[in-house]
Amino acid sequence: MSEPAAKADASPPAVAADWRVRILLPIGLLLVGLLARSWRVRVRNAEGWQRLRAENKPWVFALWHATLLPVAWRHSNEGVAVLVSQHRDGELIARVLAAWGNTTVRGSTTRGGSRALLAMIKELERGVVVAVTPDGPQGPALKFQPGTLVAAQRANVPVVPILMHADRAWRLNSWDRFTIPKFFARVTFAYGDPTMVGGSSPREAAADAARFDAIMHQVQKVADA
Repeated sequence: MSEPAAKADASPPAVAADWRVRILLPIGLLLVGLLARSWRVRVRNAEGWQRLRAENKPWVFALWHATLLPVAWRHSNEGVAVLVSQHRDGELIARVLAAWGNTTVRGSTTRGGSRALLAMIKELERGVVVAVTPDGPQGPALKFQPGTLVAAQRANVPVVPILMHADRAWRLNSWDRFTIPKFFARVTFAYGDPTMVGGSSPREAAADAARFDAIMHQVQKVADA
């Protein structure tokens, strides 16, 4: 894994100086809040991660990049540390997450991977829950990349999949078909059982990606039902 993302801290992202973002972001947050409060939410199989929380044990939430907005809203004000890219859109997402009471780990498990992985592991060892989009930041969509598993394995914590289904949604023309449930949509959040990563080395963790990819798609069927 390379570490080109280390240069990102040398100067603030261009978006930070954009007055339009400073003005429009609060308006956007207000509108998204109104939108989310209209959703008719169903939750399936949440007992596993709720048990971990009751026992004060950390874990890794795994979700597809397309569902980041509704899932982040669902888990707002829980102090989850979300892995967010260093790109311009990542800065916008980081601001939204901060407004919703969560924190961020900047980087990705592919670009600047070593740095991001170490930061994730540090958070997990502190007892913080970490959320990762294993198909991000640029795809391929719905394909589980192994970086998430390496971090979970090294921190010795389970992975908990989160999958979402909305009966009515806007889907952006982006690589992941970023999904925004419409007003009054029926939104279902389905969770997988907490699952430990196999093996004891990064190579063995990476080899487990196919199993977790299958788990994500199986839990998606629960959300879709």
